Amino acid sequence: MPPKTLATLAVIVAAAALLTTPALALEKFVYQTNWYAQAEHGGFYQAVAEGTYRKHGLDVTIKMGGPQLNGLQIMVAGGADCMMSTDIAMLLARNSGVPTVTVASVFQKEPQVLIAHEDVKSFADLKGKTLYIGAASHRTWWPWLKAKYGLDDSQLRPYTFNIQPFIADKNSAMQGFLTSEPFAIQKAGVKANVLMFSDHGYPAYSTTISCMEETVSKRKAALAAFVRATMEGWKSYLANPAPGNALIRQENPNMTEEQLAYSVAKLKELAVITGGDAQRLGIGVIVEPRLKATYDLLLAHRLIDPVKVDFAKTFSTEFVRDLRVLP
Repeated sequence: MPPKTLATLAVIVAAAALLTTPALALEKFVYQTNWYAQAEHGGFYQAVAEGTYRKHGLDVTIKMGGPQLNGLQIMVAGGADCMMSTDIAMLLARNSGVPTVTVASVFQKEPQVLIAHEDVKSFADLKGKTLYIGAASHRTWWPWLKAKYGLDDSQLRPYTFNIQPFIADKNSAMQGFLTSEPFAIQKAGVKANVLMFSDHGYPAYSTTISCMEETVSKRKAALAAFVRATMEGWKSYLANPAPGNALIRQENPNMTEEQLAYSVAKLKELAVITGGDAQRLGIGVIVEPRLKATYDLLLAHRLIDPVKVDFAKTFSTEFVRDLRVLP
């Protein structure tokens, strides 16, 4: 057979082999969120919608949270590879014997806030006010706020994710999420002031990627791919949230376009994702000094035991150290 014919045959055989060889299987990865699908989760949904996770070799499922779901229990039971949380919550989990590790944080500013009526201009003005806060807050930001501004446990009332008690009581304030409750209160025609903990020295990271120690040690490549793709998703979402928002509304039909637009605008206006260390080190970054400040805060309020919680084991910066997905 002439050489030219042989060469042609070789090309045909090679092409046929490519067509019949199965594509490399995508590695499955499950991430558990902390609430119903919303703009605060936008980058994760964007990375699904735009195929960014698939580009990095992953078949990612975003599991939606809610008020009746315990993300930590789900992750411990193997129902998720990693979860959305805060560094404080993961330290508390460690204190309870659950070996969790924080590997990245989307939010550089804690979006938990206190919402007060117009007469309250600062946290110091909250003395004597009725404060509606959730049970979990008693072990996170409340001890810090109480000590810093001379507030008292007697002021507290349970927060039930309902803005009506706050609206009815002009001598009250309530906890909320920067991008959510203020919008609902505004829609109700009530003027209010929003006080951000992160503007006054509260160090906690939020909207983290937190995992079990075993996941961090045994699935390094998949976890690195998930972190990178997620941060690329967030950069894309802030530029054009439409793909992610479409998926969010599919997952959570109660979410309105108006609410999504408000939330995205607030995230951008206050540089919740792109501010702080993220400006120079990239979206998703965590840094040891800030993590240590959170650790020390919990120690100071005796919320964790240093014998049970070895600081060095509570985090890993290896997945964001050289990531540099710059805003």
